[in-house]
Amino acid sequence: MTAHARVRASDLDEQTELGDVYIDGLRRAQLRLALTVLALMVAAIGGFPLLLTLVPSTRTMTLAGVPFPWLVLGVLVYPATWLLARAYVRQAERIETEFADIVAPVLDGRGVGDAQEGRDG
Repeated sequence: MTAHARVRASDLDEQTELGDVYIDGLRRAQLRLALTVLALMVAAIGGFPLLLTLVPSTRTMTLAGVPFPWLVLGVLVYPATWLLARAYVRQAERIETEFADIVAPVLDGRGVGDAQEGRDG
């Protein structure tokens, strides 16, 4: 671990102003992602009644004998929600990984513990 990386990690541990900046950046990124996913869900679910109102033929439309509104609300909502949730988790993990890489980067393929042992030994 470099001296610069140790300083960043210790800033988090000691709750310094610089550490607060790092944590605030992480929180902002997580909040931005959560609000984006929420907005997409609200737009999709909230936009459906709007579609039914603005395009009256969708209220009586059937696909394979199933009314279109039932199909959307009873079947299609679940895979769409699952896909959005999966994308959210992958993006959240990416944000956390990038944060961890900034705070404690891996050196020459060795983990932080390996770098510590190499310095002591």
